[in-house]
Amino acid sequence: MTTAKRDTYTPETLLTVAVGVFNERGYDGTSMEHLSKAAGISKSSIYHHVAGKEELLRRAVSRAIDGLFGILDEPGAGRGRAIERVEYVTRRTVEVLMAELPYVTLLLRVRGNTRTERWAMERRREFDLRVADLLKAAATDGDLRADMDIRLATRLLFGMINSLVEWYRPQAAGGYDSDQVAEAVVRMAFDGLRTEPS
Repeated sequence: MTTAKRDTYTPETLLTVAVGVFNERGYDGTSMEHLSKAAGISKSSIYHHVAGKEELLRRAVSRAIDGLFGILDEPGAGRGRAIERVEYVTRRTVEVLMAELPYVTLLLRVRGNTRTERWAMERRREFDLRVADLLKAAATDGDLRADMDIRLATRLLFGMINSLVEWYRPQAAGGYDSDQVAEAVVRMAFDGLRTEPS
């Protein structure tokens, strides 16, 4: 991580630096000294903005979690047949992941070693369960194949979506935009899950 020299830092710019360091070194492997060097400011200047590194972690994973749960409040997630709603949520989850890539990457890497990490993991499970409920409703409606285990389908769907943090790089030459990736995920998942039209 390169050192960024700034005369003034805001909580938001400090958070951006912290997320980069957490993703590079791991949360447990990051000290306040690491954050201070990456930000180019003193540790006391960091404490002027936050109580410590766990507060930075909480703010970062909250940003990712709020983005995901915000999807469930959008009209497309609440109207229409369950299959249409789950496809909408899947597409939007990919878009949010790509828009908030460093924050979602950090969320997916927490391991439950701190109170904040355990809270984040619980919230992530809650989101996953809400999407699983939509898949179950689509199966009940007869829109998903009866021979597909819904729990397994849910895990595979999230595995595909979450793998984006490992390879997607927005600046990569010849890269993909969020619409392309979201459409590919939805088509791959639901072309295999939907029942054949009668």
